[in-house]
Amino acid sequence: MERPFQIAELDHVVVRCLDQSAMLDFYTRVLGLREERRVEGLGLIQLRAGASMIDLVPGRRGSDHDSLNVDHFCLGITVSAWDAAIAYLEERHIPVASQPVARYGARGTGLSIYINDPEGNVIELKQMPNGAGCG
Repeated sequence: MERPFQIAELDHVVVRCLDQSAMLDFYTRVLGLREERRVEGLGLIQLRAGASMIDLVPGRRGSDHDSLNVDHFCLGITVSAWDAAIAYLEERHIPVASQPVARYGARGTGLSIYINDPEGNVIELKQMPNGAGCG
């Protein structure tokens, strides 16, 4: 089966923070990123990094992810048929946890799914909006 999607860009990276205010200061004041959006219920702060985003989320000491500070990264994809994309991944023994769900990212809201690479890193595959794609 031919791959039914193409990777277009890195959409966003999610970073777990033990001191979110220090991280926010570093990324905005030191590196010059701009705060774009907050989701208070999740403790999420989204920062614009050119065409991409860096998301800051609260981390915890003593959690199962003590050594993990990157929660996941998101790849923007062009996809014409989610069913075909999911079938393609599953044929290669890459489980997809759920059907596509609308999520917000660097280019707005789009459908996305989550998979894991062979080392267990979480990858979000997020549909690019119409008109945005591989150049």
